[in-house]
Amino acid sequence: METWNWPGFFGYLFNSYILGGVVTTIWLTVVSLIGGLVLGFILALMRRSPVQLVKMAARFYIWLFRGTPLLVQLIIIYTALPQLGIRFSVVEAALLGLALNEAAYLAEIIRSGIEAVPEGQTRAGRALGMTERKIMRHIVMPQAFKVIIPPLGNSVNGLLKTTSVTSVISMEELLRRTQVLIQEKFMVLELFAVAAIYYLVLTTLWDLVQRRIEKRFGRSTAHVSLAEQR
Repeated sequence: METWNWPGFFGYLFNSYILGGVVTTIWLTVVSLIGGLVLGFILALMRRSPVQLVKMAARFYIWLFRGTPLLVQLIIIYTALPQLGIRFSVVEAALLGLALNEAAYLAEIIRSGIEAVPEGQTRAGRALGMTERKIMRHIVMPQAFKVIIPPLGNSVNGLLKTTSVTSVISMEELLRRTQVLIQEKFMVLELFAVAAIYYLVLTTLWDLVQRRIEKRFGRSTAHVSLAEQR
């Protein structure tokens, strides 16, 4: 009894339907990451706010979204909210769920990066008459970025794989399209192997990009340190 269909495996390895799912996975990751970064930055600033109510609101958000599964969050957004009159399309629900969930993790990464910058840098900026916005933009964030890059890169890697969870609400990314083909062709092992290969390719490519970014940023940091010593 044949248990592996090699022609089927190679036939779907470059199938246009599967490749369409790969493209969807990529843009889903990019858009969700951008949304998560924007909201995460806002939450990070809220966590550092001197206003206790604002700080507590950010802490509650992070506690809620980090403490509940993304799967549950997606189901609530797509199937439960319509009962309250709030309706989202599959794409909107997927992007919203991923961005909201990712923001909770990115907020802590950004906050840790900001807090890693010595307080004296901020005081020096104020002494020069700089506004808080300029201090954050020109002094704090460039230095915080050094701390943020590695965990941020790992988050992108994880988000690439996490997009597969959106298949539960019928988002046609890579895993969902693989499942559709399995129902039609009954090639379970072959098609799941194809999906696994594409996820591995995507995460490997991102790992190479991340290393280049870290290496380049580390080199520029070294130059700055040398200049300061001189």
